Amino acid sequence: MPFETIETHATASLPDGAPPGLSQGAPQGRPEGGRGAFPDGSPADAALVRSVARASDALRRRQRDDGHWVFELEADATIPAEYVLLEHYLDRIDPDLQDRIGVYLRAAQGAHGGWPLFHAGAFDLSCSVKAYYALKLIGDDPEAPHMRRAREAILAHGGAARANVFTRAQLALFGQVPWRAVPVMPVEIMRLPRWFPFHLSKVSYWSRTVIVPLIVLMALRPQARNPRGIGVAELFTTPPEQVRDWIRGPYRSQWGRLFKGIDRVLRAVEPRFPRGLRKRSIESAVAFVVERLNGEDGLGAIYPAMANSVMMFDALGYAPDHPHAAIAWASVRKLLCVQADRAYCQPCLSPIWDTGLAGHAVAEADGIADDGLAAACTWLRGREVRDVVGDWAIQRPGLAPGGWAFQYNNAHYPDVDDTAVVGMLLHRQGDPAHAAAIERARAWIVGMQSRNGGWGAFDADNTHYVLNHIPFADHGALLDPPTADVTARCVSFLAQLGRAEDAPVIARALDYLRREQEPYGAWFGRWGTNYIYGTWSVLCALNAAGVPAGDPMVRRAVDWLVSVQRPDGGWGEDEESYAAATPGTYHESTPSQTAWAVLGLMAAGETAHPAVARGIAWLTATQQADGEWAELPYTAVGFPRVFYLRYHGYRLFFPLLALARYRNLRRSNTGRVEVGF
Repeated sequence: MPFETIETHATASLPDGAPPGLSQGAPQGRPEGGRGAFPDGSPADAALVRSVARASDALRRRQRDDGHWVFELEADATIPAEYVLLEHYLDRIDPDLQDRIGVYLRAAQGAHGGWPLFHAGAFDLSCSVKAYYALKLIGDDPEAPHMRRAREAILAHGGAARANVFTRAQLALFGQVPWRAVPVMPVEIMRLPRWFPFHLSKVSYWSRTVIVPLIVLMALRPQARNPRGIGVAELFTTPPEQVRDWIRGPYRSQWGRLFKGIDRVLRAVEPRFPRGLRKRSIESAVAFVVERLNGEDGLGAIYPAMANSVMMFDALGYAPDHPHAAIAWASVRKLLCVQADRAYCQPCLSPIWDTGLAGHAVAEADGIADDGLAAACTWLRGREVRDVVGDWAIQRPGLAPGGWAFQYNNAHYPDVDDTAVVGMLLHRQGDPAHAAAIERARAWIVGMQSRNGGWGAFDADNTHYVLNHIPFADHGALLDPPTADVTARCVSFLAQLGRAEDAPVIARALDYLRREQEPYGAWFGRWGTNYIYGTWSVLCALNAAGVPAGDPMVRRAVDWLVSVQRPDGGWGEDEESYAAATPGTYHESTPSQTAWAVLGLMAAGETAHPAVARGIAWLTATQQADGEWAELPYTAVGFPRVFYLRYHGYRLFFPLLALARYRNLRRSNTGRVEVGF
């Protein structure tokens, strides 16, 4: 691995005293209007320089006083609807807030009558059932035109009985379906040994934190207070008490049929489980939740787990002012995004991710000596996970903690992806005060590598794929296996650091990435949409690790990115590429996906390619007067085909990063990207 090349090139062409890890030619201060010339003798593009300056100013306006950034994180109508249901479950109804959520839900309704999982997406049954129920709880007349259209669409798709497991669990809590509508998941799983085929350590962190309080609810079977007595019987094609085929799969393999049989057996024997065992199992579940309550940031720092913990404490008889119950409720309320005319509930908060990404954009645009960047790095270092040994240690006992979570605080669940991004940013800034944190992050990431050479987001070797076939996992998102995009970020980080002892780790990861490349040249993007995101991520890693631009996998990736460029010069990709849509295509270009494509091509040494110039031209032409970009399409994902995300910051920092890098590479001697990101 030619790590020395990275260090040598970076320092050879930078000002004296500048640390390695700064893109070649990146300015130490703010750019001045179009002065100077590019190395080929052509005048500097004044429009490009002005565009970078305006975008940088726009991003800076969003920075908080303590140095961090945090943007809205929007999912679909599911979570705002669930929040409405939660208030009615508890009889803590806030009419003004619910009216504003109603505005949001009505605006999100699609032309098909139901609700999609992302902007302008197809009808989704489970999301539509929850949104309809929430609007009815808010007070919408079931015979209003929008409600009638929604009901007709739901019934045309099989009715609420065909909704997913988590929706049926919500309906069971409100007495709208019998509990036999939900697959059996006994709370006694809390007492299973690790060698057992199913164990909580074998599923993802998000599944773990959602399941534990939920199985307490499934054991206790409480009923929502529902003070207005509102139901949704009209959403069923067959009365719920007459439905006999609630558990229908999944049938992705023979495993699905086997697990359905196991569900039938458990359903028969569960009532005979010893009461003492049930009591101890509930106590174990409560202890699990309490240990991970995580203050006002909540259990797992994600809405479904937090909401389940609120209902669990309520079902167990905790008073609302009990410290555990009160902090759980406060954590849910912290996710609310309340505006003048509407409101919604976010799935979680993303400050570490937002600050890390924004910091890279500022470093590229304004240089490593920038005060805003220094403040961001100081804030990030204060959020390092150091003292908590999280669930990841079950697979990696003895590994010291290090790294960063995704949210403000989530110490039990640091995120490999965030850790790599933040680690690269701190290293890029070059402040010796960050050295110890960078080293802890490096050691933790090296220790979290899975056996196949890749990295998952929160756990190592979380690859018990058979569990995706249990009836409870009809969403198919129970696990956290290694993925190309997270692996790429880890390679980028380790390669940017350039430690010789990490060469075998990187070599195994490169072998994994080579195996994961699609035949046509792209890489799957697990956490961003989709193949454009994955391909950008991997091309950055390959460049950082010194893989030659002429390597066949690099050339295939470049050819694929160029082939999916849209006629207007931008790039876009439909969320449906996680299903049947053609990879890398969409009916419009988006700022974030265009930036990813351009950044990927530049990482592959294609700064002078006409496709890059056209992409840069699209970004400058679509920039708004305030320096920002508009982006309504969702370009990220929580769970493919189940849960999608719109990061409101992506439209700011990724275009800025792409434009600033293009400017810097045009000014440099080698045209090579010298950082991993």
